[in-house]
Amino acid sequence: MNPYLLRQFWALIEASQNHLLLSLDDNHLVHWLMERIIGEQELDSTEVDTLTHYAYAHVALIRDLAGDRQ
Repeated sequence: MNPYLLRQFWALIEASQNHLLLSLDDNHLVHWLMERIIGEQELDSTEVDTLTHYAYAHVALIRDLAGDRQ
C-alpha cells in the first residue's frame, strides 16, 4: 500500500466524528470508510482489497482512537 493512501486513511479516521466510528458495526464501519476513500481517489481493485483488509485488521485501533477522543 502506498504511503499517500495510508495517510489518507488515517486522516479520514481523525476527521470523522467519534460517535459514528463507535456506533457502526465492523462491516458497516469498513464499508463507510472505503466509500469515503474511493469517493476521494480512484483505486484499482488490488488497492481496494488491500485497504479493505487493512481496515478490518485495524478496527479495534480505530475504535480505541475514537474512544480516546471522546
